[in-house]
Amino acid sequence: MTKDIYVQARADHVASLASASPLSAIEELIWNALDADAREVRVDLVTNALGGIDAVRVSDDGTGIDILRADETFGSLGGSWKRSDGATTVTRHRRLHGRHGRGRFKTFALGSHVEWRTTMRAGGDLLSYILSGDSTEPGVFHVAPAEGTGPATGTEVLVTGVHANVESLSDATAAVQALAAKFALYLKAYPDVSVYYCGLPVSPVIVQRHTTDYKIDLGGGQVAKLEVIEWRRRFPGTGRLVFCGRDGFALHDRPAGVRPGWTYSFTAYLVSSRFGELAAENALVMDELHPEVRAYIDAARRILRDHFRARSMEDAAQRISKWIAEKSYPFAADDVSPERKAFDEGVTDMRSHLDGFDSLPASERTYLFALLRKSLASH
Repeated sequence: MTKDIYVQARADHVASLASASPLSAIEELIWNALDADAREVRVDLVTNALGGIDAVRVSDDGTGIDILRADETFGSLGGSWKRSDGATTVTRHRRLHGRHGRGRFKTFALGSHVEWRTTMRAGGDLLSYILSGDSTEPGVFHVAPAEGTGPATGTEVLVTGVHANVESLSDATAAVQALAAKFALYLKAYPDVSVYYCGLPVSPVIVQRHTTDYKIDLGGGQVAKLEVIEWRRRFPGTGRLVFCGRDGFALHDRPAGVRPGWTYSFTAYLVSSRFGELAAENALVMDELHPEVRAYIDAARRILRDHFRARSMEDAAQRISKWIAEKSYPFAADDVSPERKAFDEGVTDMRSHLDGFDSLPASERTYLFALLRKSLASH
């Protein structure tokens, strides 16, 4: 079967969807793989001799793209086969992510040419096809049989003609951190799923620093869990409050509205089966304009403020205990003098400006503390 598929939407609208960030496009490709019941998804950057990115490849072991429904899958915008086929995947009955049929167009945010090399099962046979699209023909996709049949079902997406901003994906550690935040609760809900980025596992367990669960009870049966995950490093997109269904599937996110200080990078997940109903009513996107949603946001903010106040005190006590043990800290643990209070405030400011302060040798920290104490005494 060789054919062309034309998207039923204006070309400029299709092109606007391709203006997503590179990492957002990667996220959509991973979701597409998971929605196809993939148990393993791999994201790889194909580099040249100079270290530049020539292509982006995302491969999975899912059920493949149903070529018999290619017109519906690639030819419609604003609708999706996932909307009509129920809320879970066919084989493993995992929660579906796609609903609006936009994810495949975000792929063009990575490069000008995209090929989906897919193998599906039809009856007892395996069928392999190549679907392709190019930014020079927005909204047109080509379907052709592959030269050979793949050994198993699955899909490989290969993006070439990459855009200059795709170089931002080269920082694999930062990309893994950001993707772990996006997929944290999903990966916890489905532990048999593995995602890799440039060979590194996308695992919240590896990149999280601390996690705490709280219960929010608004009364009248309005109950939710608030899971606060603190990350080991800061990255764009942290400090968010994410509304999730009972299986940890993200439905909506917004700024958490709390400032825990430069030390903490976090994502807070509100989890409740009620949020699926609110999302269906388009209530979550109203944020604080919707009374029930606002009540959850306010309750989460109160908990987050208390949480980070307690965490800050806990971390400070542990640091000072360490400094006292190494004999770099110039005060006793039970000292409550104004001098110590001013000194601790100075240390907080010093730590915020000196990268790697906590990993300094004891001798260097002793020297810096002596300078700080002398400076404070002279004022």
